[in-house]
Amino acid sequence: MKIKLKKGPKEPEREIEITSPITIEELLNIHGRDLPYTILAAKVDNKIEELTMKIEKDCHIEFLDMRTQAANLIYQYSLCLIYLKAIEDVLGKVPVEIQNSLNKGLYTEIKTARAVTEPQVRAIEKRMRKLIKEDKPIVKEVVSWDKAIEILSEKGYNEKIEILKNHPEIKNPVFYCLDGYKNFFYGDMVPSTGYIQFFELRKYRRGVILRFPYPSDPGRIPQYVDEKKLCAAFGEAKKWHRLLRVSYLADLNEKVRDGEYKELMLLSEALHEKKVAEIADKITKGKKRIVLIAGPSSSGKTTFARRLCIQLKVNGLDPLYMGTDDYFVERKDTPLDEEGEPNYEDLSAIDIELFNSNMNGLLSGKNVDLPTFDFIQGTKVYGKRITSIRPHQPIVIEGIHALNKELTKYIQEEEKFRIYISPFTQLNIDSHNRIPTTDARILRRMVRDHLYRGHSAKMTIADWPKVRKGEDKNIFPFSREADVLFNSALTYELAVLKKYAQPLLEEIDRSEPEYSDARRLLKFLTFFEVIEDESIIPNNSILREFVGGSIFAE
Repeated sequence: MKIKLKKGPKEPEREIEITSPITIEELLNIHGRDLPYTILAAKVDNKIEELTMKIEKDCHIEFLDMRTQAANLIYQYSLCLIYLKAIEDVLGKVPVEIQNSLNKGLYTEIKTARAVTEPQVRAIEKRMRKLIKEDKPIVKEVVSWDKAIEILSEKGYNEKIEILKNHPEIKNPVFYCLDGYKNFFYGDMVPSTGYIQFFELRKYRRGVILRFPYPSDPGRIPQYVDEKKLCAAFGEAKKWHRLLRVSYLADLNEKVRDGEYKELMLLSEALHEKKVAEIADKITKGKKRIVLIAGPSSSGKTTFARRLCIQLKVNGLDPLYMGTDDYFVERKDTPLDEEGEPNYEDLSAIDIELFNSNMNGLLSGKNVDLPTFDFIQGTKVYGKRITSIRPHQPIVIEGIHALNKELTKYIQEEEKFRIYISPFTQLNIDSHNRIPTTDARILRRMVRDHLYRGHSAKMTIADWPKVRKGEDKNIFPFSREADVLFNSALTYELAVLKKYAQPLLEEIDRSEPEYSDARRLLKFLTFFEVIEDESIIPNNSILREFVGGSIFAE
């Protein structure tokens, strides 16, 4: 057999010959000894495969470490399996929920009569490290549908049972077994516990944070930062889910099948509007005049900013809304990235001196000649927007660098109010299988790119790593500067986005590098019932920014 092998995303492909069938893990042991990070999976002819897969014909193989999204998720799934096994060994068969990302890890709750104690957390961590040191095999077991229901019934995993009962097309569910512990996961795993080298447990309030390396630095646990405001946002999301009577995906699917989803949609939108109004009240009470809004791609920043402006007007204010795109430096002065391409997302691409001068001029009551950036000519044009504002009139500014203090370093701090917006939560499939908010955002962007920018799903997926890299540098590090956080997730949104995204993802052929991500996204979308009727979605909804029909579309 001839195998064209890439050891990493930037490594050259080379051809090797194999005389007999071989697993990817065996191939890795021969050709992967000099790699900087642990290989967790492989892309075989553009499809993600576990290391236990046997290669029996000519193919292209690329080793994947934690720097890729697919391998990063495999690390998380495998770590969660070890965690659940250790909890059962230490505390017995108690319910455990893996809820959401927090503090560079996953926030989990162990449902014992009293909150888990520090000694119990240390005992669980000790058991995990023993399982890892012993390099226990993680065995994939494909069972019949009836057998899966039997296993899940014995364990009391009712939400998992409901998913399978309503999706009979999943004829052979996949379970993973570790030293006698068995559970259903929809993601792939590593072959054995020894692949999971770095993790830590931290007791946090009533739960435990399961922490692991960040994709940009797979060799260590990131510095711990207590994201208290983010934790509060998750707590608020839990209250919303209780109000909506939706805990897991099975609850949403039931409402869709029974025709009860319309009230759920209206309540979800009403909760958003109430939160926007509360933020407007804080700005008004604090007499803030520079309102700064930032968040990662596809967070719904534009719709949120417009809705905030309306609520500020309800409070008797008349906000000036603007972005930072008109403050790009001249095209010839634009910084370059590592590939020598113009980097419009870097802070140095913004004319900070002019921006601060203009904002301070407006705050002091002057007439200011605000620039308009000509993107064709690559230069700022003046004379089109000579503007002034009245006393107490706020300026609402949206931009990727809005929370970076360097952007507004010459503006008095007491004038500023910072808002960070992102879909912090998504409705989890069940108590152990979560949907990363990153995946929800890429689906939002994919649908919008197709409808309004003429981009294919392939193009959106191909661009995503660069988008994420820019977010890691320019957006996420500054989220802690925010005065308030706005969770732009809507409980029902993936049930709407599915009908747009699914055919786009299915168009991606296996010959294309983006095929593996397309299949991964399609895999969890399978579990969602579709909401066909969109008439109930308000025209000022954040979701309208992506599926069309927004009152704010220009």
